[in-house]
Amino acid sequence: MQRAAAPRRNGTRAKGVPLSTQQVIEWTEDGRTRTARWRSESGTPPPRRVAIADDRMPADTAHRLVCEGTALLWHGDYQGARQLLTALTRRIDRGPRRAKERRPPAASPAEAFHRHRQVQSRRARLLGMVLVPLDADFGVPLRRAPDVRQACAEAYGPAQGPSVVSLRELLGLIGAHEWREKGVKVRALGGDRIHPHYGVFSPVRGEYVDLVAEAPLPSHELAFDIGTGSGVLAAVLARRGIERVVATDQDARALACARENMARLGLSGRVEVVGADLFPPGRAPLVVCNPPWVPARPSSPLEYAVYDPSGRMLHGFLNGLAGHLTPGGEGWLILSDLAEHLGLRPRAELPAAFDTAGLTVLDRLDIRPVHPRAFDPADPLHSARAAEVTSLWRLTAG
Repeated sequence: MQRAAAPRRNGTRAKGVPLSTQQVIEWTEDGRTRTARWRSESGTPPPRRVAIADDRMPADTAHRLVCEGTALLWHGDYQGARQLLTALTRRIDRGPRRAKERRPPAASPAEAFHRHRQVQSRRARLLGMVLVPLDADFGVPLRRAPDVRQACAEAYGPAQGPSVVSLRELLGLIGAHEWREKGVKVRALGGDRIHPHYGVFSPVRGEYVDLVAEAPLPSHELAFDIGTGSGVLAAVLARRGIERVVATDQDARALACARENMARLGLSGRVEVVGADLFPPGRAPLVVCNPPWVPARPSSPLEYAVYDPSGRMLHGFLNGLAGHLTPGGEGWLILSDLAEHLGLRPRAELPAAFDTAGLTVLDRLDIRPVHPRAFDPADPLHSARAAEVTSLWRLTAG
């Protein structure tokens, strides 16, 4: 699956699953026990302790409660909940910085990476403690609340009764809906847009797309795009003149997203989007794959677009590539070396994997990242990001 692709798993969605088998959140209100369906695309379990909160609660009190493990179910003004979340963010971010000053410097890039993930995990957990209710139709029953029904339906499917969700997740759904409506302009598509769905990685980093747009094509007959995600690389290949592209993914969201994008771009007749774990049946003169770049364990189902545990997809693609290439065909592996700079993958591992899979390197095209974090000295992983290179490896069997 390419880095701009969807997570490899569907997260905690349970379309069509009876409420009795779904997770439920419970709280006390007006002396009565109340329950509702609990929604969390990150796989976070429902909090065990819940307090009712509104605009009268001071931010310091809210910070103390969430740090103690008590979630806050908001019954006040919706904009007040957003302001509280901002205030909590400032307080939570100050805490880890003070702790960091007391800790010795990381002994290695890998330790810095794991520390950074621990901080981010704690931050996400605490900020996820501000909760909002959703009505049976995904309406938010709070003053000055926006209409989020379409955004929720795109992510969750049918509403299936009242529910509770973290405000942070809801804001993510709203942002994803806006990106889906607006789309992402792709230079390699002549400025046409790709419209990512919720849970499908957006091609906002365009350098890997540019590599696929510029590499010399071995054939114009057929190509496989393994782990297509939003379909951006399949679209680029079709626009470059490849007569037929078979794009695969095993995530339902990615498949729906890619099909919709092909229809928007007028490419449905040339790009076939199919459900598959890695390869479709048959062989092709060109097989393209942009797997997740970091061989680490995801902390939530939605992170499978970024993290590839033990390099499962990378090695699965390499080991199966020779069997899916026509004679003289090429496999294009698009991969960043960020994991090597972080100390998560030895530099010798990739050449060794090529040898094990019986692959020969024909050429390598490199490009430097242009995203803001690569130039931000305050980023905890700045040294690795500044040295990062994304490569397109042209591979052949034998």
